[in-house]
Amino acid sequence: MGADRLLIVDGHHYAYRSFYAIRAMNAPDGFPTNALYGFINSLRRMRARVAPTHIAVIWDGGLDEDRTEALPNYKAERDPMPDDLELQLDALDEWLGAAGVHSWCHEGVEADDVIGTLTRQAEVAGLPVVIASSDKDFFQLINPNVHLLNPNDKTDTLWQAEQVRAKTGVEPAQIIDWLSLVGDSVDGIPGVRGVGPKTATKLLLEYKTVENLYSNLDAVKPDGLQGRLREAKAEVLRNQKLVVLKDIPEWKINLEELRLGAGDY
Repeated sequence: MGADRLLIVDGHHYAYRSFYAIRAMNAPDGFPTNALYGFINSLRRMRARVAPTHIAVIWDGGLDEDRTEALPNYKAERDPMPDDLELQLDALDEWLGAAGVHSWCHEGVEADDVIGTLTRQAEVAGLPVVIASSDKDFFQLINPNVHLLNPNDKTDTLWQAEQVRAKTGVEPAQIIDWLSLVGDSVDGIPGVRGVGPKTATKLLLEYKTVENLYSNLDAVKPDGLQGRLREAKAEVLRNQKLVVLKDIPEWKINLEELRLGAGDY
């Protein structure tokens, strides 16, 4: 028997991927099954790659109130869930329960925050973690005991700091500051005007943190960049609070509850 390892699956991420990757699949009674089929197969591949002893599938329960108060347009541009996908989520949750896989959702709690909370809980307990998602917000959690299984990476590499540096140019510990400067169009978070990934990387390689960047803002060249950073300071500091993954008090699950059951999948 191998060492214990926790696999955390970003549930909505894989449900959406499966729904759009497989079209026009239905049961004989017409019930859509494309997301179900794709999700189950994805989970089987994850299990083969990661060999977890513990699994949790975490679902979005809505938007975090503090974030929407800070930025009313936070995730506001996202399209509503397709009806045929929504129909399959309850069936998928039932299948997970039958398969002995823990599935968790709480109204008003974002999956990203739960995944961050669970990851830190596992770290304290000495349980290695693999997060299955392509969401770059999870880059901030990566360390020698926390890896990312990115479905966009067809090599099935378990991402570590090396892959984060190759993708962004910065360390996992700098991702919150990097995203705060660049922004995140997917989540509706505006970055500093004229500051793209390359510029943000260059600034953080030189100044290490946003705090140190603003402490030495007079030294930033060219003057136009310095001016845009000065104008956007309040937004950058707000973005840090939007991007950081919060600890969630609603998560009260013991890690042993995530140990795989005897279900067949």
